[in-house]
Amino acid sequence: MEQVHALGRRKAAVARVYVVAGKGNITINDRPLEDYFKEEALRYIVNQPLAVTATEGQFDVKVTIAGGGIKGQAEAVRLGLSRALCEIDKEAYRPALKAAGFLTRDAREVERKKPGQPGARRRFQFSKR
Repeated sequence: MEQVHALGRRKAAVARVYVVAGKGNITINDRPLEDYFKEEALRYIVNQPLAVTATEGQFDVKVTIAGGGIKGQAEAVRLGLSRALCEIDKEAYRPALKAAGFLTRDAREVERKKPGQPGARRRFQFSKR
């Protein structure tokens, strides 16, 4: 199996995911998964596509992430990994990943701040007199 590559995005985070047959090593920005994502919940998010498709320990995953916060980065990796697994074997993995909702790009972004007010929707306090 040659190297498969996919892109995952969430908020401002962009993850380039490279998957190749291997022993189950996950490397993010040249650091091991446990070193990059210290929180167990974030590691769980990253491993979800492998758990759903029962492919833990079958693929080596190399990820390059830029932008966003740690939660957005973890979810970007999840989307990229799901897309890469679909590229590897569409018939076997796609139904499970689709049912889990891992192939849907979460399009919610931060709304821009508008001029003349303190935030996107927030207005300055109104004074009648």
